[in-house]
Amino acid sequence: MPDQPVDPHIAGLLQMIADSGYPPMHEGTPEDARKAFRAMTSDLVTDETRVPVASVEERRVPSGDGEQDARVYRPEGEGPFPTVLYLHGGGFVIGDLDTHDQTCRRIAKDCAAVVVAVDYRLAPEHPFPAAVEDCVAAARWAVDHLGELGGTDVLGVGGDSAGGNLAAVVSQTVRGLAAQLLFYPATDALGDYPSRHENAEGYFLELATMEWFFAAYAGDADLGDGPDPRHSPIQGELAGQPPAVVAVAGYDPLRDEGIAYAEALRAAGTEVELLRFDSLIHGFADMVFSPGADEAVGTTLARFSALLHSDRKDLS
Repeated sequence: MPDQPVDPHIAGLLQMIADSGYPPMHEGTPEDARKAFRAMTSDLVTDETRVPVASVEERRVPSGDGEQDARVYRPEGEGPFPTVLYLHGGGFVIGDLDTHDQTCRRIAKDCAAVVVAVDYRLAPEHPFPAAVEDCVAAARWAVDHLGELGGTDVLGVGGDSAGGNLAAVVSQTVRGLAAQLLFYPATDALGDYPSRHENAEGYFLELATMEWFFAAYAGDADLGDGPDPRHSPIQGELAGQPPAVVAVAGYDPLRDEGIAYAEALRAAGTEVELLRFDSLIHGFADMVFSPGADEAVGTTLARFSALLHSDRKDLS
């Protein structure tokens, strides 16, 4: 367990959740879970708290099965800018463009980058590998449209939780990326790690909910039939990956597999910066009401921005 106690502001949130009497997410339906997630994220944003950017544009981009909704965020200032493809979290079951609007705005602002967020298909209506196919298709589209997006030849990819999983898969699949940003990524679906048990209950994301998410994502597929890097990127080809910033939280069931993935990337020769925020929980990127979480997000994005704006010529 982490040496530090839970951040006091986040501890208050956890207590409020515990006192609410609402059943855990995994005891409801996907529709209930989606509504609850929106209530905790986009529904709380006001004009005063919305992160400012120069413009936001709704787009349609290719998916694995036609087209999907996307949203393009442009930062203030004069370009050209790097471009970042951002893939939202939510266990492959919940989350959308609105729930992660603030995160994408923050990336555009802090990293001086054009951010493209995609609304990939969700399970259980669209099980594995639909989300992978959609995100890879969007990344390949972005590669071909960098001139009209950021205007440079730099493309990074980022995501949180399930989106971190998808960002890692995209990094292994689409060559030529400049950097990857992985907030508390899910990297090893079939693995077992101490943090899954240490943080199984009481810290926002619970182990039972993780298992519920992944069962919905798996659908009828037999994901136990050998390693598959499309759902467990730690099983993939890690040599030649773009530089990575991996941020993990101390009180998160996914903590140890995020650390394991960072270490595996580093062992394969990839430049990795692993950031550990021991007082925080899963989902802290959207918990900037806490000064500690806000600082952690700022630190993480500063490291990612440095990769996007570096002058390196030998990007993977």
